Amino acid sequence: MLHSFLLFSGTVLLAFAFAACQASAPGVPEASAADGLAASTLVYVGTSSGAADEGIYALRFDPATGALHLLGKVAEVMNPSFLARSPDARTLYAVSESSGMGSVVAFRIDSATGALEELNRQATGGAGPAHVSTNGTGDWVLVANYGGGSVALLPVEEDGRLGEATDVVQHTGSGPDAERQEGPHAHFIHTGPDGRYAYAADLGIDRVRIYPLDAERGSLSAESVQEVTTAPGAGPRHLDFHPSGRYAYLVGELLGTVTAYALDATTGALTEMQTLSTLPEAFDGYNKSADIHVHPSGRWLYVSNRGDLDSIAIFSIDQATGRLTLAGHQQEGIRWPRHFAFDPTGRYLLVANRRANEVRVFTLDPETGRLTPTDHHADVPEPTNVTFMAPAD
Repeated sequence: MLHSFLLFSGTVLLAFAFAACQASAPGVPEASAADGLAASTLVYVGTSSGAADEGIYALRFDPATGALHLLGKVAEVMNPSFLARSPDARTLYAVSESSGMGSVVAFRIDSATGALEELNRQATGGAGPAHVSTNGTGDWVLVANYGGGSVALLPVEEDGRLGEATDVVQHTGSGPDAERQEGPHAHFIHTGPDGRYAYAADLGIDRVRIYPLDAERGSLSAESVQEVTTAPGAGPRHLDFHPSGRYAYLVGELLGTVTAYALDATTGALTEMQTLSTLPEAFDGYNKSADIHVHPSGRWLYVSNRGDLDSIAIFSIDQATGRLTLAGHQQEGIRWPRHFAFDPTGRYLLVANRRANEVRVFTLDPETGRLTPTDHHADVPEPTNVTFMAPAD
């Protein structure tokens, strides 16, 4: 049976009660649901079912109650496994992950209804794109091609449409895991806090590549790239930055690790400070870690684990040093958590439980970091990404 436990100061706290809330969209009277939409936040959910007639789903989230209202499927795209919004929240970008040449699709957002209008799509220069992001100004879209082991840079036109890729950089190398690291597998690319550098995590070669982003030339400046090497077989997957701009945190999917780095704002360099397990000390089983996010307060770090201990690991962050301390694990209400996101208030966490075919809402205590599952959820087939149209504060 799924259960939750949190470890604080060496004490295990078991079985947090479900929040006393009413279930979401199904059974909610139409008038009540409509009345709440005006104050709600639009959320898009990417999926990865492999079905051509599946795609992107839209939800409404009520930050006052944590309730979710399912608006329905709003776009048909093959495996839109990762999404990114433009800084002005007028455009949504989705990868279309396939074994052949991948693509990224641009959609115009109707904020009133949640409807998506496809603007155009462009090739990503490689197979299996698994991550997409925009730079801080919204002038560029960056894509990591997992299958092809490359990263790409695409220009954004004035109306949000995408131009053809101006740069595609092919990674090379391999790692010790013969099944997952037979070649490069770029899994993440995102600009750093000041937008001058793009950080690409490559699971296949155990490296984070740091590219100077030349916005004038539309280049990732591969000739000036810096590389950070992880432990052999770690399988770096996703990276997130502390709001202070002084630290960065990397999840290693294959070894179930999280690594804290000091970030040099001038050079963009990362210097390793510590590496911890994302799992309890006594754990011995199957695990593949996935997503990682720093809470907007900068006090807490969350990492998802998929496998025999489906969970969200919670770490406290020392504000003076950036170092981490494991605070516990949330298990109840978690099943194969591919991705998760904070709501704009920072008081809720939405988890894409892929194998439960749902997005589940958790309350988040910003003082303790604790997560508590609620009854609020939305049924979505194989959700793999949750993207709020309003940023977390």
